[in-house]
Amino acid sequence: MRFSPTVWRAGLGFAALGVAFLGALLVLANLPAGWALIALGLPLAGVLALAGDALGREFGGVLASRFAGLLAVTRPWMWFVALYVALKIPVPLWLSGFPVLGLASTGALFVAALLFVWERENAWKAGLMALVAFALGLAVEVLGSRTGIPFGLYSYATAPGPLLLGVPLIVPLGWFALTLTATSLSGGRPWLAGLLMLLWDVGLEPLMTAQRYWLWSDPLPLWAGAPVQNFLGWWAVGSLISWVFTGLAPRLFGLRREPWALPGQAPQVPPHRGPSLSLLPGRAARGADFRVVYPVEAFFLPGGLVLVGRYVEAGVTLAAMGLGLMLARRVTRFDRS
Repeated sequence: MRFSPTVWRAGLGFAALGVAFLGALLVLANLPAGWALIALGLPLAGVLALAGDALGREFGGVLASRFAGLLAVTRPWMWFVALYVALKIPVPLWLSGFPVLGLASTGALFVAALLFVWERENAWKAGLMALVAFALGLAVEVLGSRTGIPFGLYSYATAPGPLLLGVPLIVPLGWFALTLTATSLSGGRPWLAGLLMLLWDVGLEPLMTAQRYWLWSDPLPLWAGAPVQNFLGWWAVGSLISWVFTGLAPRLFGLRREPWALPGQAPQVPPHRGPSLSLLPGRAARGADFRVVYPVEAFFLPGGLVLVGRYVEAGVTLAAMGLGLMLARRVTRFDRS
């Protein structure tokens, strides 16, 4: 079986990140050798993600060429995605700082999503999409935590701040950024974007309950205290927000139809063509885009569960999000031809 160059780069890059993660676990076990693995794994991950498919005599030249090319076309939103990833790295070494690092990382991803839509569409539409996702996400969380609709019975009583209307700020920020990456990965199919969000929540539930962001009291738990209703709710809300996104900016997701006609809307801006590097199998439709965030989450979310001792949940999360990536690739395989 032959793998594409992007699969080699992604696989080797994530393997190097795994070396750094192992080093962090050794540091937590008071083994100084872990620092050497961290120092080796982090830069190696970047190097292999760029040129892991060119190992051999020409490796140095390919690496230098791709690095220069990447710098030349790196857009502002990409720097914030990089910051989002960088802020996840210290978590194993500062477990008590998870609320601070989690909020900062999600905030960086929110800004990255805002800048991404701004670049590909315009500032007005970026702000509107962010506002819609944030407001809908906040509204369903306020309703859900007080009435049990649509997710089931849970509480934010033990959640770390900052809170907005009793909901941790990290939650509505995440609804915008993660729904955007799911909609991008789904090729603008709301039902599939909602399913990708559901699969993401498979890992989010055990991690965030372990960190006491929310506590379940539902009488019919299915997974990590959450009932079936919770996952159906995630699918429904994710699909709804994705549907709004595709209506406001269909061309952002490769859909060939006109956007909704809204008052004050700026003229359509032609999409910017970004770098060709992608961490997803297959060819990107318009170069690197926000799809890259989902596989990053598929790496770090199981890793976070390992850190809190939830090994079974980590394996299930990795399988669930991996299934989501494969399904998205299968469904959208003709979109990028």
